[in-house]
Amino acid sequence: MDKENLMWHTDSEETVFRTPVFAVKKKMQTAEAGPTGAYYSVSGSRCVCVVALYEGKLVMVRQFRHGSDRITSELPGGIVDAGETPEEAAGRELEEESGFRTGKVTLLGQMNPNPALFEKNSMLYVCLAEDLVPTGELHPDADEVLRSELVPLDEVIAEMGTGEYTHMFLGTALLFYLRYRKCIGSI
Repeated sequence: MDKENLMWHTDSEETVFRTPVFAVKKKMQTAEAGPTGAYYSVSGSRCVCVVALYEGKLVMVRQFRHGSDRITSELPGGIVDAGETPEEAAGRELEEESGFRTGKVTLLGQMNPNPALFEKNSMLYVCLAEDLVPTGELHPDADEVLRSELVPLDEVIAEMGTGEYTHMFLGTALLFYLRYRKCIGSI
């Protein structure tokens, strides 16, 4: 089957629910192969996740997550604001959530969290922050309660998928980081 036979076309679209960070859309779609149906998608904000190591340890953030109703340990990150590049957002989020300022940010990659649900604009950008300088101060958003800590990279990798290390962005970001390190010969 060629690509064109796999394509679906949107006949109509409406937003059925909106929040400050995402909207749910109902789309009536028709496949070139014939079937039609109502499908739902999420139009989310672009977000960034920051891999940062200081003195050989990974900069992590612990916080309560309302969706899972539990505390998670994850990498600093957040929404890419309008007019901001992913690299700029990475530096800002790192400083706000961890108390570290970065001298260098490199975009390692980007992925759609789940193309079955999220629209193409809802990307996760993974950045590497280097040349860290501790500021000693957190500046979280008004609705954030969090704690920053340094954790050995090997410990995070060993515990990934268990306990507090269940955020999918963590696994994605570390894979991009490990690929980057392998490419530059550091693994």
